[in-house]
Amino acid sequence: MRQNTKNAGLSKLGSSTTEYKYEYAPELLETFENKHQENDFWVTLNADEFTALCPITNQPDFATLIINYIPCIDMVESKSLKLYLFSFINNGEFHEDVVNKIGKDLVKLMNPKYLEVVGLFYPRGNISIHPTFSYDNGKKKYKKIAEHRFINRNLNPQRIG
Repeated sequence: MRQNTKNAGLSKLGSSTTEYKYEYAPELLETFENKHQENDFWVTLNADEFTALCPITNQPDFATLIINYIPCIDMVESKSLKLYLFSFINNGEFHEDVVNKIGKDLVKLMNPKYLEVVGLFYPRGNISIHPTFSYDNGKKKYKKIAEHRFINRNLNPQRIG
């Protein structure tokens, strides 16, 4: 899955054509090198029009995905992320499964210091679901961030719709 394009250039970004996959396609993800590896900094990516299918009813589920991470060496390239997220459009999985799958794919791709994926799924049947995936690299500083964010996750619950 890992397509690190540090020296080869990014194949999706700047391409004259864009090919959309309609089935789950983690191979679309690409990275570029973090030029500020000596610093800890947050990267937040919001995908406001995420769509997957309910595995039971086959109806679309809509969400805003929030991806927060502290990069190490590699960073995810945003156009490849957009195409990867689009590949879920015909994928039938529960909200919790989708968020965990995306989180695991991004950890495998980038090996970040810390990463979280929050799925803010719009209500269906008057219930919205907001699963969160969290990862830390095991170092004390990032474990503390993960623990703090986990414990305080619902102090200020987010609502949509």
